[in-house]
Amino acid sequence: MKALAAIVLALLYLTFSNASADPGVFVYRVEKPISEVYGRVYDSLEAARLYVVLEPDIGKNLSGFAERWGDDYNRNKLSAIRSLVFCNGWYANQVSNRDPEMLAFCPLRMTLVEKEGATTALFARPTVIAADSPAKGILAELEAEVIAAIKKGMD
Repeated sequence: MKALAAIVLALLYLTFSNASADPGVFVYRVEKPISEVYGRVYDSLEAARLYVVLEPDIGKNLSGFAERWGDDYNRNKLSAIRSLVFCNGWYANQVSNRDPEMLAFCPLRMTLVEKEGATTALFARPTVIAADSPAKGILAELEAEVIAAIKKGMD
């Protein structure tokens, strides 16, 4: 019985330790600083006709609260947090034709986070929320375009 319990615990550990990221979030990490990949990701999105409409520098904005938040500020020691907000009119139209409620994804956004010289891209996968939506097919196509652009820009 103890052996069976040990096996179950080991399987649970492996399951949860390998599931470090939510399946609803695409995570892509490279051993490069954000300064090296940010412009390339921007250009890659634009080349894929995913036009960047806003570039919030979240890390810079949060740094203004460092004194106010004290020890609670940036406990993960992230050196940069930047987002890219982007859209493609054709996809927005196709989504609105299939399921106007899925226009919650217009515009889309992704975030780049740097820690210890490595950059991680984070992108919320529209297909997870749109699992039962008539727009799932077009959102899957859009999701694949975004992920390809992220990888191209970061590699």
